[in-house]
Amino acid sequence: MLACVCGSDLWFYRGISDLPHGGVGHEFIGVVDEIGTDVSGLQVGDFVISPFSFSDGTCRNCQHGFHTACVHGGFFGQGGDGDGGQAEYVRVPQASGTLVKVPGSDFTDETMASLLALTDVMATGYHAAVSADVQAGMTVAVVGDGAVGLSGVLASKLLGADRIIVLGSTHEDRHNLAREWGATDIIQVRGDEAVEQLKKLTDGFGADAVLECVGTKDAAETAFAIAAAGAIVGRVGVPHDVELDAQGTFYRNVGMRGGPAPARHYQPELLKQVLDGSINPGKVFDLTTDLTSPRPTPPWTNDGRSRPSSR
Repeated sequence: MLACVCGSDLWFYRGISDLPHGGVGHEFIGVVDEIGTDVSGLQVGDFVISPFSFSDGTCRNCQHGFHTACVHGGFFGQGGDGDGGQAEYVRVPQASGTLVKVPGSDFTDETMASLLALTDVMATGYHAAVSADVQAGMTVAVVGDGAVGLSGVLASKLLGADRIIVLGSTHEDRHNLAREWGATDIIQVRGDEAVEQLKKLTDGFGADAVLECVGTKDAAETAFAIAAAGAIVGRVGVPHDVELDAQGTFYRNVGMRGGPAPARHYQPELLKQVLDGSINPGKVFDLTTDLTSPRPTPPWTNDGRSRPSSR
């Protein structure tokens, strides 16, 4: 079994959010060890990937592609019925509607990392791009260059964006991967200065679509400030202390969509692209550890934009 750490896990680590239970984590892949009597379509020994939420796959919300709003669903590692994913074993409620069987065997470490990325970060970055209605030829701005932001760059390129501007950190390794995946411009400052730089890059108009991949107050304010008139901001960063400018967005016709990514909706298609080599989202990971090793010195900053097990 493989698992990884989400940026939202760091809210607990930093004490910003309360953790009401011991189990943490919601990004995992593994092999089916036991099956309940009501489970269909799966067998012991199947290699599967899981989204970060569980869902029945049959209710109206699931049928409309919003598995994170399943009437019988919930989230792993967030209390309720779902166990934490950073463990040797995970109990998966609604397994028939939740788990995705992976065809084939003997995958490389690189492919395994990319399959793990589909549990959350790649699906979440893709949801940000879909929510922002990224289309061919657009200029897209991505706020945040953590694992989700980088995945948003890759997703925007897949959807045909012509220009992708990343607003993030000063980490050169992130910039290199962003450029590999299609970023055309990198802005390393924040706040008003970042808004000014993006406006200069877009002749003063702003981006045609914006992906907000952080969740902080500053990131949200920047995202809406750099959106061109009529643009949509795709929000996937878990919001903390965020208040939106209703008047300003109203008069500029700036829209907003997004939320917890229905990863289960996107996983079948993204899985095909990983297996045929079209995408390699596992490149976001740059730290590997196990459940028994001492906790490593955190290589991330305290700004909500980076992840301990990934770029």
